[in-house]
Amino acid sequence: MTPDDYCQQRAAASGSSFYYSFLFLEPKRRQAITALYAFCREVDDAVDECTDPGVARTKLAWWRSEVAMLYQGQPTHPVTQALSSTLASFSLPQEQLLEIIDGMEMDLDHARYPDFKALHLYCYRVASVVGLLAAEIFGYRDRRTLKYAHDLGLAFQLTNIIRDVGEDARRGRIYLPQDELARFGVTEDDILQGRSGDAFRRLMEFQVDRARATYAQALAQLPAGDRKAQRAGLVMAAIYRATLDAIERSGCPVLDRHVSLSAPHKLWLAAKTWLLA
Repeated sequence: MTPDDYCQQRAAASGSSFYYSFLFLEPKRRQAITALYAFCREVDDAVDECTDPGVARTKLAWWRSEVAMLYQGQPTHPVTQALSSTLASFSLPQEQLLEIIDGMEMDLDHARYPDFKALHLYCYRVASVVGLLAAEIFGYRDRRTLKYAHDLGLAFQLTNIIRDVGEDARRGRIYLPQDELARFGVTEDDILQGRSGDAFRRLMEFQVDRARATYAQALAQLPAGDRKAQRAGLVMAAIYRATLDAIERSGCPVLDRHVSLSAPHKLWLAAKTWLLA
């Protein structure tokens, strides 16, 4: 199996909405974004699939050293080997890959966030930085596109947090800001025990509204001249916004259900958005 094959299998097996946005890219860009996505999956799994925090930290430390090896031209892992072939064509700063690892490590140090400002740093590291790297791969001429990519990454992560409230709670994590829980009269125990109700629904409607506003802010900042180059990001946005709509229509049952779109629906949205962008 080649490094590119490994990354492709990682992307396809995840079933992620991101996979569908890669399908229509030209081969060089598709290879690069698939390798970047596989990197994110590897470092995320180093934390989420490890029950021992000490072992997880050791794994993340190994990935930091592997990123250093990548930029020294001596990668050893299939993902970094796949990434190495992209460095000559795309600007993928080493410090940004390391910042993604820093974001994943925050899950070992923080299971709660007091307010949105604190949560924003986490979202920046695990999602906005990925958006900035993706923008480099997709291509742009106007630097305002980087602001769009930053905010779109934030919107994606806010959607993930909404969708995964129950799943995260079962890992002992609550990403919803604590001051917002208090504002809507929802306790940590309500979330950890899966108790929904009117207060929880109002809390989640507030989260959905903020995510929608973040999408609107991001998309308004995409310069018209870069819209075609950034079509893959627009595909992701279409799928994620449709998922957000589905969550709200069903009453935000995210404590005990994983609301997602079917594969055919995602593929339809991807093709439609790509053709119209």
